[in-house]
Amino acid sequence: MPEMQPLRAEHGAALLAFERENRAYFAASVPDRGEEFFTRFAEMLSERLAEQETGICRFHVLVDGSGEVLGRVNLVDLADGGADLGYRIAERAAGRGLATAAVREVCVLAAGRYGLGTLRAATTLDNAASRAVLARTGFTVSGETLLSGRPGLTYTRRLGDQRVTS
Repeated sequence: MPEMQPLRAEHGAALLAFERENRAYFAASVPDRGEEFFTRFAEMLSERLAEQETGICRFHVLVDGSGEVLGRVNLVDLADGGADLGYRIAERAAGRGLATAAVREVCVLAAGRYGLGTLRAATTLDNAASRAVLARTGFTVSGETLLSGRPGLTYTRRLGDQRVTS
């Protein structure tokens, strides 16, 4: 099983490879990151790491035994006891329960390590896999939204007393 790790600078090359290899796969269900993401990747990685240092965001990668990134799970805009959840799993690793396990793990981290009480997420209506992950991990539909012009749903999860040991 891959290990979830906080994003670090040394993940850069593997993370860029993950994003490039899965770009078309991701674009089928979530808004494309755009060419600027790839041309400015090193700069944007530095910016994300700086945001993480301040505590306004928490970025995680799912890494296999060889150091390859199989997924990412992000908590962004941490404020007032809540954050927005986002996640991506590589096409070749999809369908194995990694997203569900990673979201469950980040919920524990969010409550126990980051002191959060609520997580929010959103997905397009046609992203059945993401909707299933959110349902399996305790998120409930809280509204409707548009994501890059595509109809979607918003979700909320209240976090209980979940403790993390180191």
